Amino acid sequence: MNNVVIKRVDKSHVEFFYQIYSRAYLGKDIEIYAYNTKHSIKGYFWWLLKRDPNGFMVAEIKGSPVGFVACDTNWFSKYEDQYVAEIHEIIVDPSFQGMGIGKKLMVAALKYGKSKNRKISELWVGVTNERAKRFYKGLGYEEREIHGMWLRMVRKI
Repeated sequence: MNNVVIKRVDKSHVEFFYQIYSRAYLGKDIEIYAYNTKHSIKGYFWWLLKRDPNGFMVAEIKGSPVGFVACDTNWFSKYEDQYVAEIHEIIVDPSFQGMGIGKKLMVAALKYGKSKNRKISELWVGVTNERAKRFYKGLGYEEREIHGMWLRMVRKI
């Protein structure tokens, strides 16, 4: 998808984040892993922006946001005993899924992590979220341990 532009998120994206997040999670079989109120979803946006503003990116088509990724290079993994490129969130508007946008966002996030000298990328995914697990495995992530309803996945970058 050549007409996708990846750029840094800024505060003007909060409403788009809320809308896309809601469409991607709420009312779906993965809702158990999601924030479920407008207040909590927008609070999550601000937390992500504060964690690592340069690693929080938006995918746009013709100037309209269609997806987000949040890569936090300030995250210390107790499992890896080092700072990692932690993927806190990746969401693509359901009407744009299957078009390579998620992969493009992840490639940008991993490139950012590498630019910050991170050697490992880590993420947590819901144990029953089979679609996401397949997506991450396709990007080279490997399953590690399970904690409650979450599975930790890791890859080298």
